[in-house]
Amino acid sequence: MSRHDRFKPATRYRPYAGAAGGWGALRSVTGHWLGSDNALKNIRALLKTNQHGGFDCPGCAWGESAEIGPIKFCENGAKAVNWEATKRRVDASFFARHSVSQLREQSDYWLEYQGRLTEPMRYDHANDRYRPIGWDEAFSLIAGHLKRLDDPNQAEFYTSGRASNEAAYLYQLFVRAFGSNNFPDCSNLCHEASGVALGQSIGVGKGTVSFEDFEHADAIFVLGQNPGTNHPRMLEPLREAVQRGARVVVFNPLKERGLERFQHPQKALEMLSNRDRATSTAYFRPNLGGDMALVRGMVKYLWQWEREAQAKQQPGLFDHAFIAQHTQGLDAYLELVEATPWEQIETQTGLARSEIEQAARLYAEAERVIICWAMGITQHQHSVATIQEITNLALLRGNIGKPGAGLCPVRGHSNVQGDRTMGINERPTQAFLNTLEKHFDFVAPRQPGHNAVAAISAMLTGQARVFIGLGGNFAQATPDTVRTHQALQNCELTVQISTKLNRSHLTCGREALILPCLGRTDIDRQACGPQAVTVEDSFSMVHASHGQLEPLSPLMRSEPAIIAGIAAATLGPQPVDWAWLVEDYARIRQLIAATIPGFADFETKLQRSGGFYLGNAASRRQWNTPEGKAAFSAHALPDELLPQQIRSLGVTPDLILQSLRSHDQYNTTIYGLEDRYRGVKGMREVIFVNPQDIQRLGYEPGQKVDVISLWNDGIERRITGMTLLPYDTPSGQAAAYYPETNPLVPLESHGEGSHTPTSKFIAIRLERTTDVGDGLNLHPLSRTREHNHSEGSI
Repeated sequence: MSRHDRFKPATRYRPYAGAAGGWGALRSVTGHWLGSDNALKNIRALLKTNQHGGFDCPGCAWGESAEIGPIKFCENGAKAVNWEATKRRVDASFFARHSVSQLREQSDYWLEYQGRLTEPMRYDHANDRYRPIGWDEAFSLIAGHLKRLDDPNQAEFYTSGRASNEAAYLYQLFVRAFGSNNFPDCSNLCHEASGVALGQSIGVGKGTVSFEDFEHADAIFVLGQNPGTNHPRMLEPLREAVQRGARVVVFNPLKERGLERFQHPQKALEMLSNRDRATSTAYFRPNLGGDMALVRGMVKYLWQWEREAQAKQQPGLFDHAFIAQHTQGLDAYLELVEATPWEQIETQTGLARSEIEQAARLYAEAERVIICWAMGITQHQHSVATIQEITNLALLRGNIGKPGAGLCPVRGHSNVQGDRTMGINERPTQAFLNTLEKHFDFVAPRQPGHNAVAAISAMLTGQARVFIGLGGNFAQATPDTVRTHQALQNCELTVQISTKLNRSHLTCGREALILPCLGRTDIDRQACGPQAVTVEDSFSMVHASHGQLEPLSPLMRSEPAIIAGIAAATLGPQPVDWAWLVEDYARIRQLIAATIPGFADFETKLQRSGGFYLGNAASRRQWNTPEGKAAFSAHALPDELLPQQIRSLGVTPDLILQSLRSHDQYNTTIYGLEDRYRGVKGMREVIFVNPQDIQRLGYEPGQKVDVISLWNDGIERRITGMTLLPYDTPSGQAAAYYPETNPLVPLESHGEGSHTPTSKFIAIRLERTTDVGDGLNLHPLSRTREHNHSEGSI
């Protein structure tokens, strides 16, 4: 495929009949490997992915088994490695050829495909182009802006989950020494609700399971998650659980292929014989936003069966010894459960009571249960309450703190959990700030800082004047895209520390810098030699990561070195000698060990193959809550799933929309234009809708429509020219790709207690697009098969 063809691929929509993984995964890995323009060197890089002495995959945060083998990456991990380890360069000559205005016309996919950023650049407004700038001059420019601020809180310091522990620790130390807790970060956009809910309920905002627990679980419940695309390595333990007789129970509105069948692309006999294995034993499809009601219904059955057993003087279902010793608040919670009407539960879930009963029996019959969830749970208005309802379910049968059981929020980016551990938090604990003050002898700021939503609001109003992004693509990852772009453009200075070109570099403040950094695959040489960084996965395992490939340019710097350069220019050698620290990252790790619990003997522990388990108190049944016990949380179900700002319009939504990723992307990074498991190729401006809903609304499959979100604030939020694809979605619900749908999410529509954007519950109406052609001519199989799917039982 030529580069020209790559960006004008043939479009196709045809249902996918195969299992997840399999030959399709192998073809995809091969295509991305060859397309990197660095194929020979990338073989070595792939074989060192997730290996001891190699580098940690820059993709997802799923953990690793202790099993030793030559291949420890999945299809999407291979995409991430080859995407980063390309020979293509975005350098001064590239920017000389392309103005920023011209680049804004390109797709997100095109922008990142151009290659690695290789030298620091400064935006020249007069010529609408980026021009080279020296590192010292760039650091001086940043320091000048920061020092001119009237208040340190007029700057926003964003962090992506790609940043290493060492970079994150230096970043938070610099920003707090500067005087601010403004740490908007990617956790605010995804799993913030998990941290808030679990922190209140069990005293720690992390999961309580290890990778090995999956080998001992009697049942694994998976809620609001699509591991086949987002965490493909999770499919192997799921299918192994099914094969050994455990139950894998799925709650997801869409039928996702990875949660149905999986063919292991590393098992030759399985591939040659075209066999696959089931990854679930029961699949339930609740309404968007109905998960809290679903879990409440399950508990309602458990409580009914418990009382029936008590009446017969038989052993019940609850773990009374655990509840008595380790929990508080059960009586108030059960009163609320009993008072919750079945009509409300059935209406909100969209499920029959018999389905809820079946799910409850599957839970009750298992002695050891792991409950997993992802953004299908966290990106709702009532997400904190929903996760606490899930926690209540686990507490009833003592499914926390024993082998084969526990709570498992599956994190997204590779070190998003580690960043929080290192102190990237706009609301740090007083204990952490006290430790920093004692160790570094400076006065730490105590005022809570800005999360992502608050940062956008502050930039919109002019309250914040400087934005520094440590990785990521803030302009595209955040909600209310038009307003977010305006917020960044309001800034006096925007700084992007990045590996590849993205939309954020084109959404410039009055002054703007691009600072090119090393990626996970690059060898990081400092004064004391090649350096390793560390990351923390979803299971609280801390790994060392050693880059394997020569950087494309000597002008690229590591994230710790860039942060140290900014800090030294701004603060001088206070409260640490920044340049000395980055000569040897072991010096940074010594500071981490001295100030972050669990990191004693950090350097020694890193020598272990597979890293070391950081753990947490809740996994040991020690509860860091005010009462010293895990808390049952008594939240009434919401009276209405539609927020008041929508109901007040007096308009019934056409559909409720959720955003999701395609199979060829990770977060805002678009690796290609194929969503294999959903049958889509060559296009992203699509919306998946139940065929009966397409007919009900007066449209035809393949027609183009505008999508308008409903929110009573006088702002029209519209995306145009979306192709209607008939798909097996529950009635009244739809799905479309992120970040294309982010313009539809109002900045003010966020989770209660979490401020996470409600990207999984967007009320929309459709309008016929009038300024384009008739739309996609669908493959005949698309119409026939999708109609048949929706007419069958679910």
